[in-house]
This record gives sequence, structure tokens and C-alpha cells, in this order.
Amino acid sequence: MVMRRGVAAILISAAAFGLMPVFASFAYRTGMSVTTLLMLRFAIASALFLGWLGVRGRLGRLTGRQWATLALLGGGMYAAQSLLYFTAVQRISPALAVLLLYLYPALVSVLSAVVERTRMSWTVAGPILVSLAGLTLVVGRLDTGLDVPGLLAATGAAVAYALYIIVGSRVSASLSPSVTTAYLSMFATGSFALLGLASGGLDLGFAPAGWVWVTAVALVSTVLAIALFFVGATTLGPVRASILSMLEPVVTVLATWLLLGGTLTWQQLAGGTVVLAGALWGILASSARGTSPAAEKTAVQASS
Repeated sequence: MVMRRGVAAILISAAAFGLMPVFASFAYRTGMSVTTLLMLRFAIASALFLGWLGVRGRLGRLTGRQWATLALLGGGMYAAQSLLYFTAVQRISPALAVLLLYLYPALVSVLSAVVERTRMSWTVAGPILVSLAGLTLVVGRLDTGLDVPGLLAATGAAVAYALYIIVGSRVSASLSPSVTTAYLSMFATGSFALLGLASGGLDLGFAPAGWVWVTAVALVSTVLAIALFFVGATTLGPVRASILSMLEPVVTVLATWLLLGGTLTWQQLAGGTVVLAGALWGILASSARGTSPAAEKTAVQASS
């Protein structure tokens, strides 16, 4: 029964994460900017996370170094990853954006080997080669009308997320995942507020329906999704949780098709399958070295 609850928690979490780019697409249709959406997303999420920790008396005292680390991770690295990913969702199909994002497990495998100064074995190079082969199929010919900046933003989001996981798993190990997530969300809120004010991109003049979609992004695809991931990962362990979390891009592809009318070609679907195969290989290869992306993700979880 406990295992079943763990599996259910991870699958619901993955589905909630998978719906996020679709919710974002609806939010953009109300006139909401990327910066505004992200600022509101993290503001709502951080208020709930910090409030919950405060009620339970689990906020704790952070050292100056921990404050600086969380500011770097949340206000810098994770904010950059989120900005790239949500920009990609605005410019290209959410299904295509999430498939490109899932290059990150293979990248984590390679970066882990570089950081740990281990030999570039086939189990390290293989996942990235498979994922790149899938990427070639997903992207296809660039003269077929695909938005190149959108493709670059999605790929950049995968690279940024892999770097964030590698760095975050090493510098935030002394804090619990729930505390880390709460403060990361808080610092991300500050970054997007400053970015929006500096660039003029912070505008609350969108249509009222936008509040429905930004609330869905914050509550369903952030707070609920992260909380359930913690529950499932604790029960099942990081490797199983990571494998089950690969339901996320499947949900995004199906939701894009059903709710947005978006389509992917058979070549892109085949490429997406190859990308996910590379992601699975990267997860298993990393776990064999004791550095599963899911274990690292749990330590710094805020997901896409």
C-alpha cells in the first residue's frame, strides 16, 4: 500500500508538472508576459511554502553562506532556467519545448563525470549521444518554419537545468528539500520582480482570466507537484521516482494535442521517444555512480 501511494504521488506530480506549459500557454493568451507569469508563480508558491514551514516551526536559521547560496541558486541559476523554458513555451509548441528540456538527464550524466573527474565511459557518453540523435529528429530541418530562438531557449533551459542540478545538489545538501524549495522560490520571485521592473515587462493589466491560469501554474504545477514529488521520492527512492517522472513530457504532448490543438509530426514523436530513451539511460547511468539526477533533483527541487 505504501509503495502504491508512492507511485501514485509521483505519477500525479509528473502529470501536474506536465500541464504547466499548457497552463502557461493559456496565460499568454490573456496578455500576460513571461516575466509577469514567473514572478506571480513564484510569489504565490513561496508564500505557501514559507507559510507552511512557519506554521510547523521548520524555517530554521540560515547562515550567511546558506543565504548567499540560495540567492545564487534561486535568484540566478533557477530563475534563468525558468525564463528560458517559459520563453520557449511562448514561442514554440509546449510539447516540443518539454521534449527538448528532457535533454537534461543526459547532460547531468556528462557533467557529473566532468565534475567528478571520471573517465568518459560509454555509460557517460552514450546517453548524450542518444539524446542528441533524438534532438536531431525532433528539430528536423530548420527551414521548415520552426522558431529558432524558441528552439535555442528550450535547449538552453535543458543546459541551465543540468548545471543547476549539479551545483545545487552540492551546495545545498545541508538543508532539507522543503526549506530549500521555499527559499529558492522566494529568491526567484525577487529576481523576476527586479527583471520586470527594469525591463518594463512587469504588467498586471492582463485579462482577468489570466489569474486563473497563473494560479493553476502556481498551485497545481508548482506547490502540489513539488509536494507530491517529495512524498513519492521518499517512499520509492530517487531512481524509481526519476523514471516514473518521465510521464511529464507524455502528459505535455497529450495535453497540447487535446487542449491547444497542437501537433507533432511522426518524425518529431520518434525523436522525442529517442530523447526520452537517452534521458532514461542517463538516469540509470548516474544512479550506478550514486549520483542519480532524481537524487540531485530532490535536493534542489523546483522543477521546470
